[in-house]
Amino acid sequence: MESFFGRYKNPLVLMAVLFVQVIGLATQVKRPSDPKMPNSPGPRLIRVWAVTAFTPVERAFVGTGHFVRESWHNWVDLHGVRKQNQELQAEITRMRMEEIRLKEDAGQAHRLQALLGFREKFISETVAAQVIGTSGSEQSHVIYIDKGSRDGLRPDMAVITPDGIVGKVKDVFPLSSQVLMISDRDSGAGVMMEKSRLRGVLKSNNLGEMQVDTVMADEKVEVGEQVIASGGDRIYPKGFPVGTVTSTSPDRDSGAFLIIKIKPAADLNRLEEVLVVTKMADQTPAVAANEGHTHAADMLEQRLPTVPKTGPQPGTSTQPGGEKKKTAETPEVKKQGANSTTPPAIKPKAPPKPPSTTENPPQ
Repeated sequence: MESFFGRYKNPLVLMAVLFVQVIGLATQVKRPSDPKMPNSPGPRLIRVWAVTAFTPVERAFVGTGHFVRESWHNWVDLHGVRKQNQELQAEITRMRMEEIRLKEDAGQAHRLQALLGFREKFISETVAAQVIGTSGSEQSHVIYIDKGSRDGLRPDMAVITPDGIVGKVKDVFPLSSQVLMISDRDSGAGVMMEKSRLRGVLKSNNLGEMQVDTVMADEKVEVGEQVIASGGDRIYPKGFPVGTVTSTSPDRDSGAFLIIKIKPAADLNRLEEVLVVTKMADQTPAVAANEGHTHAADMLEQRLPTVPKTGPQPGTSTQPGGEKKKTAETPEVKKQGANSTTPPAIKPKAPPKPPSTTENPPQ
């Protein structure tokens, strides 16, 4: 039986010769990278053919790898999803219960604030401004903004960012203003610790480091505790973030106070836009009229001592000039006077008469 190679020898040799010639030509010929510029250098034709031939194979391998990886993550690696889902459901339930409790506490605090006439200030109006310049000195920390008196700005207005306080307006010009930052040694602010509620004064030392003074040395302040504005300086809004405690150490000079260094909440070195608080409004919580919302007030009223009312006594009336005039008593009042056990007033006796000279002297 004649073999396949012996039968098709001539065609196979011809095809081999043609293949070698094509490969040789493809190795020599370069394909231009830009069709509009035929003379531009480009990759060889053999390389273009090889890349075109192997690209589908590479896509098949990559697609298979992605399919296997996604199948693993979507099916095999989901054995702990049910347990995680149960834990998340329990956490959601706990948070809902906590939310209900916090709402009740907030409502009670709201009612007590209204009962005691407590007023709190909140930000009602702000003006956005852009930083147009700095002091250019390491000793003073001052910036200039593009808003001035024409925009309603006045000295001692708070300058803030969404992250925290920046400083206060120092000098106001018609079209610009100068802002004294809290990192300046001539600046200051009333602050308090968010958790311990300790109050202090925020100042800056000669090195530009911000620290809180007037906190007793026997108090405990944790590193990482948030520092907020206390509102006592009547400039910065109460509760607004100021910074974070970085270190605490006793004062070497006095020894009775702590030196609490903080990191400012706002990035004072990269300020571009700021907000100027132009109006602080007073808010007085209102007490609800229904019975369920007056429970706190009722409890406080029961605990407060009662004071008897003082007024005009029965049987007298006050004249416009302040004099008292006796009025006619009612029968009930007369009856009470008759049955009263109070002894009547005793009239003083008249002094005895001197003995007459006509009488005989005693024997």
